[in-house]
Amino acid sequence: MAASASREKIVKLVRIVLMTAGNQEQANRIARVLVDEGLAACVNVVGPIRSVYRWHDAVEDETEYLLLAKTRAALYARLERRVKELHSYEVPEVLAISPSSGSARYLQWLMESTAFEARRAGQPRAIRKRRPSPSSGKRARGLA
Repeated sequence: MAASASREKIVKLVRIVLMTAGNQEQANRIARVLVDEGLAACVNVVGPIRSVYRWHDAVEDETEYLLLAKTRAALYARLERRVKELHSYEVPEVLAISPSSGSARYLQWLMESTAFEARRAGQPRAIRKRRPSPSSGKRARGLA
């Protein structure tokens, strides 16, 4: 029960941020900067994808790359600012979603991975528990 309560508290502090980029090079650069600067624990780059949207009274149909960043709610504003600095779009998509639940170990790793930037932003540090090395995590998810 205590672990579940802790997970419920942590998940409220987490955001999944959706972004798109016009090409893979820009998507990879944004992903790398966000993780290198501690603004996201992880950014997945998915694509190419097809986006259909309205822009300046016309319907556009373009190839883009989707970025899914996992971060703390307290870091969202800084992450959004940084994406806007790096992005070529006039109005880049930066949309935060609150997850309803998540793996306790993954949530803890996310909090630890963004702890330094969160402390700089004035957010208290998360409870520390050790996470397996990234390579063992990849094997466990079937990625290595």
